[in-house]
Amino acid sequence: MSLHEFPFSLLRTHLSALMSQQAVYFDNAATTSLDPEVLEAMMPFLQNHFGNPSSIHGHGRQVRAAIENARKTIAHLINAAPAEISFTSGGTEADNYAAFGSIRTLGLRHAITSPLEHHAVLHTLQALEKSGDIQLSYVRHDERGRLDMVHLDELLATQPRSFVSLMHANNEIGNINDVQAIADLCLQHDAIFHTDTVQTIGHYRHDVQQLKAHFLVGSAHKFHGPKGVGFLYTRSGTQVTPLIHGGAQERNVRAGTENVYGIVGLAKAMEIAYRDMANHQRHIQGLKDLFITALRAEIEDVQFNGTSAEADQSLYTVLNVSLPPSDINEMLLFNLDINRVSVSGGSACSSGANAGSHVLSALNCDPSRGAIRFSMSKYNTAEEVKFAVEQLAKMYRKVPA
Repeated sequence: MSLHEFPFSLLRTHLSALMSQQAVYFDNAATTSLDPEVLEAMMPFLQNHFGNPSSIHGHGRQVRAAIENARKTIAHLINAAPAEISFTSGGTEADNYAAFGSIRTLGLRHAITSPLEHHAVLHTLQALEKSGDIQLSYVRHDERGRLDMVHLDELLATQPRSFVSLMHANNEIGNINDVQAIADLCLQHDAIFHTDTVQTIGHYRHDVQQLKAHFLVGSAHKFHGPKGVGFLYTRSGTQVTPLIHGGAQERNVRAGTENVYGIVGLAKAMEIAYRDMANHQRHIQGLKDLFITALRAEIEDVQFNGTSAEADQSLYTVLNVSLPPSDINEMLLFNLDINRVSVSGGSACSSGANAGSHVLSALNCDPSRGAIRFSMSKYNTAEEVKFAVEQLAKMYRKVPA
């Protein structure tokens, strides 16, 4: 679509409608709203406790204590040692630290990942390959995005001392990988294992004493914490070269004055997530089941990408919907937005304003079908699910027999 063909009058109408009516929000895999309890925990550090944590006076020591308490909270929740937790600006930075830091420090010459990883991993490893640091191999997967563990074993047998980066769960299609089996293979072949756990920290329990990964990552805004803060878990004894230089913060791993109120909010959000996890899982899985049932009832030929419709193989927070081929697919997200439904999507094609999804492309999804990712949180309701399905069904309603 060219610029002169863009429906600007429709856009103005859309913006006016948004100002008068609140949209329902089903894009929680992208970011979540801030929990009021988290904001309350952060407020003293936004208003009163302003000291620099590197200062040795009372104002600085007070803030330093808050950072170390947050570190201890996170470490306790994943059964790690506090010294194994480093604070970052989020999951992307943590992924970069794990890859760049360990590959260059340990002199690793080979890395293994999959085409389905988040760009924070894919682009990082591809940059290392382009610079000549590593040779990069990709684990095969089937048409639904399930990894070929036999192929992973073969790759490791050929290049045992590798950096392996395979995510716990896919942010687009929701597939959950067997990270315990991956970790066991890496241990067997003396490989360094990094797993992107951004979509599962705060939604599932992690025990790093059982899961022998070298690196895990978390990002606060994925579980109702603030944006711009996350953490990297680095197994004790694993060496990492800093990416950011200029200070001794975070035990010389990450220079720069810490995001104090963000770190406090991160720890509080994670504490709440673990406290209420069982109830939230039941509630959100119920919403996902309702989505699946309602979509199948209302839309002819609706399908689901990856394993997202299978409760035992996918995130309970994510449902990736494949819609029938239609001329309306190119404007699908725009039309849903007009009708007050906020979602994200992706298409195996790269037409229009949608640059396409590398994950759906890797699965060879039909480019004529529309794709929507509904991602849910503890704040969503059954009424919102029904409303979202109704708006979508207006465009794809089953034709009466």
